[in-house]
Amino acid sequence: MIAVTGGAGFIGSAIVWKLNEQGHDNIIIVDELGIEDKWKNLVGLKFQEFIHKDDFISMVVDDTLNFPLEAIIHMGANSSTTEKDADHLFSNNYLYTQELAKFCLTKNIRFIYASSAATYGDGALGFEDDETKLEELRPLNMYGYSKQLFDLWAKKNDVLNKIVGIKYFNVYGPNEYHKADMRSVVHKAYEQIRDTGKVKLFKSLHPDYKDGEQMRDFIYVKDAVDMTLYFLEHPDKNGIYNVGAGKARTWNALVNALFNAVGKPVKIEYIDLPENLREKYQYFTEADLSKIKSAGYNKQTTTLEDGVNDYVKNYLLKSLYLGY
Repeated sequence: MIAVTGGAGFIGSAIVWKLNEQGHDNIIIVDELGIEDKWKNLVGLKFQEFIHKDDFISMVVDDTLNFPLEAIIHMGANSSTTEKDADHLFSNNYLYTQELAKFCLTKNIRFIYASSAATYGDGALGFEDDETKLEELRPLNMYGYSKQLFDLWAKKNDVLNKIVGIKYFNVYGPNEYHKADMRSVVHKAYEQIRDTGKVKLFKSLHPDYKDGEQMRDFIYVKDAVDMTLYFLEHPDKNGIYNVGAGKARTWNALVNALFNAVGKPVKIEYIDLPENLREKYQYFTEADLSKIKSAGYNKQTTTLEDGVNDYVKNYLLKSLYLGY
């Protein structure tokens, strides 16, 4: 049995979808559904049971799970980069992950967890998934820090050679629809094009970047899932790994790909960067993929143009989810 926490969420439900594609349905989904439309991500997926995240952690701590587990793929977290409740993030993202890790290490269960590229902060130290430099990283928000806290705990307790942490960069794709402000710019911009015929992008305040030429590492969710599940298939590979496209692209390139996918002329309006974002805004991110490649992962990631095209034509225009 494989437990996927956050299994009704964006990346989590995509992982369940891919496991189904591979013929697996011996899956326990762990999550909380709340009042959002997150439940729709589950429709069409095959799994054995859904367990609320609070009930699951209680069973883990009390050692009362009544089914055998081969692996826990831990995608569950509050991923809001603007969340202000630091106590909640500490408990939900750090302590929860710690309990799962200790349980898996004790029971010899495979443990793969979501870290985040947010741990790299402003990128001044680069984007190399070098575990010897974890202490030097300075996240810009409490979400990133909650992820770094667990990375540091794993290193301090000398268990990074037994578990896998995934530092996801800018993931986009189907099943992110419920994420409100945390949706990818692809989804937000698609709605802008649909409703207004144009896209708004932030102006640049950096002399080295023109408006819309700020750069990000955009990774299609199907690639992110393939890279994650590589470590389920290769239990001898452990440590912290970047998951991204490995090539930074501009916001302008992303929006151009989006307009082309929907078949409309490009129309971009550049707007002022809000005051509250100016000190924390990243002008460049790019995953260094040397480590995951050296671990044997050699599949080419989808180009931005192909990923956006697949997302728009096969999901957004049809209002479809993965698994439908």
